[in-house]
Amino acid sequence: MSSAPTFRLTRPEEAQRVIDFINTHFDYKLPHINLPDYFDYYFRGENGLQFALAEIDGEIVAAAGYIRTAREVENGIWVSVWVAVKGHNGVGLELMNALPGLTGASFVACNNIRAKTMAFYRFLGWTAERVPHYYRLARREQYRLAKADPSAILPAGGDLKLDGVHSVNRLYGLGLPETSHIPNKDLWYLAHRYFDFPRQSYQVWSASENGHLLAYLVTRVVESWADGPVKALRVVDFIGEDSVLPRLGAAIDRLMQAEEVEYADCYCWGVPAEVFAAAGFTERKEDDGVIIPNYLTPPVDFNTEYCFFTSQPEGFTLFKADGDQDRPNLTVN
Repeated sequence: MSSAPTFRLTRPEEAQRVIDFINTHFDYKLPHINLPDYFDYYFRGENGLQFALAEIDGEIVAAAGYIRTAREVENGIWVSVWVAVKGHNGVGLELMNALPGLTGASFVACNNIRAKTMAFYRFLGWTAERVPHYYRLARREQYRLAKADPSAILPAGGDLKLDGVHSVNRLYGLGLPETSHIPNKDLWYLAHRYFDFPRQSYQVWSASENGHLLAYLVTRVVESWADGPVKALRVVDFIGEDSVLPRLGAAIDRLMQAEEVEYADCYCWGVPAEVFAAAGFTERKEDDGVIIPNYLTPPVDFNTEYCFFTSQPEGFTLFKADGDQDRPNLTVN
C-alpha cells in the first residue's frame, strides 16, 4: 500500500529530474521545458527552481511549474506546466491547491488551460472562464486575414499619445502608473517580460498627462503572408486604470496606420467590453461568424479560444502575454 502524497518545492539541482518527468508524462515535448534558454527564462528564479512536486514513496507523481508575476513571489504566480502521472490526477489537483501555501503566493492563476479542465478548478472554488477577444479593423478595401464587417468599425477617439519606451533604464525612470488590476506587475516584471524575453521582441509604450504617467501599453507586430505580405498588431498587455484605455483609441489607430496592419486585436479578461468599445475595439463572440486569426506564421483560417483560471477573481485582469503565452510556436524533436 502506497503512502500518502507529500508536497514540496524543488531543489535547484533537480532540474533534469523534473524535465525527464514532464517529458515522460506529457503529451509532447514542451518548448519551454526542453529549450534551455526558455527553461532558464521561465523557471530559474533568483531563489531557485520554480517547480512544486507531489511525491509518493519518493517518486514524483505530479509537478507544477510556475512563473512570478512580480519580483516577490508573494505577489502571485502564473502556473505554466501541470503534469500528473496517469491515475494520479487527483493528487495533481491537490498539488495545485497546495501551491499558495508552498510558495507563499497570494493567488494562483493560469493562462490557456484546456476548456474541459475548467471544472477541476471550479471544484477548488476558483474562477475558470473563457478569455474575451477584441479586435479593431483598419480601414481597407480588402482583408486577407480577418473575416469581419468593416462597416461596423467603431469610432476611436482619445486625447493621449503613445511614447516609445525603448530601454529598461527609461522604464525604471518612468516608474509605475496607478492601477487597480491584479496582479500588480512591478518594474522588475515588466523589464523581465518585455525586454529580456528570448526569441521575440515587444514594443512598450507609455501614456502620460502633464508629466504624470497614466499607463503602459505593450504591442507586437506580426508579419504574415496571405496572397502577399500582411501584418497584424497584437495588444498583449495594458498597465493602468481602465479609464485610460479609451483615451488611447486614436493613438492606437495612429500606430495601426504607421505599421500598416490589417487589424489590431487583444485577448483580455477583467477590463469590461464597454471600455474596449470606447477605445474602438469590437468584441468577437464565439458564434458571431467573425474570424480574427491568432496563428499567422503561417496564417490559419480559424479563431483561437483561450481559457484561464484564477484563485483570486476580484480585480484580476489577464492579457495575452501573461503567464507563458504569446511566445513563438516552436517544436522540439
